[in-house]
Amino acid sequence: MALALSLGRRGLGRTWPNPAVGCVIVKGQRIVGRGWTQPGGRPHAETEALAQAGTFAQGADVYVTLEPCAHHGETPPCAQALIDAGVARVFVGARDTDPRVSGKGSQMLRDAGIDVIFDAAEERALAANAGFFARIEEDRPFVTLKLASSFDGRIATATGESQWITGPEARRFVHAQRSRHDAVMVGGGTARKDDPSLTVRGLGMKHQPVRIIVSRRLDLPLMSTLARTAKEVPVILCHGRDADPTLLQTWRDLGAEVLACSASGAQLDPRDVMRQLADRGLTRIFCEGGSALAASLIEADLIDELVGFTAGLTIGAEGLPSIGALGVSRLRNAPRFSLVETRRIGADALHIWRRDPRYVS
Repeated sequence: MALALSLGRRGLGRTWPNPAVGCVIVKGQRIVGRGWTQPGGRPHAETEALAQAGTFAQGADVYVTLEPCAHHGETPPCAQALIDAGVARVFVGARDTDPRVSGKGSQMLRDAGIDVIFDAAEERALAANAGFFARIEEDRPFVTLKLASSFDGRIATATGESQWITGPEARRFVHAQRSRHDAVMVGGGTARKDDPSLTVRGLGMKHQPVRIIVSRRLDLPLMSTLARTAKEVPVILCHGRDADPTLLQTWRDLGAEVLACSASGAQLDPRDVMRQLADRGLTRIFCEGGSALAASLIEADLIDELVGFTAGLTIGAEGLPSIGALGVSRLRNAPRFSLVETRRIGADALHIWRRDPRYVS
């Protein structure tokens, strides 16, 4: 199952809206088939592993990180493929909460005389596809907020200078994190100030995550890197319903997709933004700020994971704080997360926090 989980992680960021599943087929003491969900969500992990195993699948044990599907979509049910292959036992990492599958895949297998055992690695299996479950159960993606700040929690000086607070090793880690998410998100202020590309670089990868900008008025530079490359790497612009129609059409012509979202005061409603992105099929979003967007997501209880880098420099109170105003007057009302990992990355400290610390992949 550990190998199946490892294989499944190869698909993170590439299989949405489907889960990233891993599958291992064992005959006797020999692995005869391995598979993981392919880019775009198909073929599924089970059919990939069965194709590799061939006739060796007869009487074999199958380890799969998520309950095999039982419904006819663009491909036949994986549960039926396992039945047709004549496997003996299926070890399942986690139950699928999709109503089309939940309990039905395992029941199909049992009805065919195949033993189904739900594995002890359930929490790791749940963590591996936390984004898929969040979209199915909560109608939103799993959201990771990344913050790179000075020791005193600043992300820029008073003049706005922010490159680079952390070192090259930390930045490389961030690129690896981007590659494991369906999309990278920033607010309009960050897009205007930094002119980011939000792509994965330096890892030899061709695949790129979707790039999302949250900007109510859509007052973004039309000669920016994002605008110039929107036809090469997907861009989604989340804007207010009162945005200038001419500006919307201009961005469409540049190759961007625009999503009209509800407003909450002077800002976009973060819950509606996430709901619309989930409807678009996204399951895992890597948010890189800025401070106002970070604050709105935290205040709406939409952050599942914090990835923080702390650098050994101080900027002072005049610098830009990493998170905007939250209106917290009492500590008991402050949003809290549980520490799950700390380590050194180059000259910087990495710390990862989760809203639910049980699910650590």
